[in-house]
Amino acid sequence: MKLIRATAAECAAMAAAHAEAFADKAWRDDEFEDLLEGEGIFGFLAEDSRPAGVILCRVAGGEVEVLTVGVTPAARRRGVAQALIRAALASAREAQASEAFLEVAVDNEGAIALYEALGFRRAGLRKSYYDRGAAGFTDALVMRLDLNGASA
Repeated sequence: MKLIRATAAECAAMAAAHAEAFADKAWRDDEFEDLLEGEGIFGFLAEDSRPAGVILCRVAGGEVEVLTVGVTPAARRRGVAQALIRAALASAREAQASEAFLEVAVDNEGAIALYEALGFRRAGLRKSYYDRGAAGFTDALVMRLDLNGASA
């Protein structure tokens, strides 16, 4: 697996990976391109002969927010998400961020376990944050990582 720092050239592959990871809420390549043009936005694409995962983040005010992270079903449980998050956190530190934040669905036990293993801690709850269509809404757990003392 290789990680590629995202530029406009990777947007189609990022959108493809995102579509596999989030079939119902996929972002288009033009959305990735628009975001990457924004201040403080950066991301990575994981490839393993084909797009395997994507992460997009924003640094502002000494904080980094993970806007999206997703891994294709075929690449799950192979360390792709961990590699993407570690690369993003390293870039955030280089940009002088001291804290990282993300939201994750309260029922996404695998992702929560990964984030906690990387040093993220539960910081709050956003009620009815994710729209699951006919299934209704689900809450999001807000997680925080101190980048000055973290190992991730």
